[in-house]
Amino acid sequence: MNLEIVTKQVVILARATGHFIRIEAGKFTEKDVIEKAEHDLVSYVDKEAEQRLVEELGKIMPTAGFIAEENPDLKQKENFNWIIDPLDGTTNFVHGVPVYSISIALKYREELVIGVVYEINNDECFYAWKDGPAYLNEKQIRVSGTDDLNNSLVATGFPYRDYSLMKAYLGLFDDLMRNTRGIRRLGSAAVDLAYVACGRFEVFYEYGLNPWDVAAGALIVKQAGGQVTDFKGGNDYLFGRRIIASNNSVYNQFQDKVGHYFNVE
Repeated sequence: MNLEIVTKQVVILARATGHFIRIEAGKFTEKDVIEKAEHDLVSYVDKEAEQRLVEELGKIMPTAGFIAEENPDLKQKENFNWIIDPLDGTTNFVHGVPVYSISIALKYREELVIGVVYEINNDECFYAWKDGPAYLNEKQIRVSGTDDLNNSLVATGFPYRDYSLMKAYLGLFDDLMRNTRGIRRLGSAAVDLAYVACGRFEVFYEYGLNPWDVAAGALIVKQAGGQVTDFKGGNDYLFGRRIIASNNSVYNQFQDKVGHYFNVE
């Protein structure tokens, strides 16, 4: 399989699906919102976008299974699985905040091999494949070269369901407010990761995320020269629900802080 060719097919699909979402954003209303759980929103747009992605990805690779946010009944396969979030940043979308994206990754057994993140509002498509460069709209990208956390811009997400680690989270948040150039919360983990990959952010961290939130962006960060780990510095970030993504130069400084506040050994 030629991963570059497949990646570019996925880019075309992501852009086409993003066009559908962009059109629907113009006529979407509050009555179209469904609450899956408290503050966990979904809409017909998410569901229709996912259906379109599943159908077309099935044509690109008929033997692959799926790990998808809106349809847990989709079957996983032994070797290849698509990991998809049809609308990462649904709450932003519902409120008309223009930061939301489509995230599509391909996993071969335990390894991510393709990642595509399409930020719809700015028409920015970030993508990469295993052993290849990372791109933004056909231009190669790299993580930033900033080597001091004090000069870094950090991104995170706010928990909306799991508050079990709030003391540690707020302690780290306070530290970063005082010892970085600032903290941003965009509301789409996939976009946060893509922004680390192209050097807009030096670091992204969050806990409580799902595979479809981080899979595509994590691969893009790695192929852009960055590091992606769980809070302990290991590789359990895809299903372990805790992730750090960073450039190489400030990673150790940041991971030390995470270890201190979250009691990571």
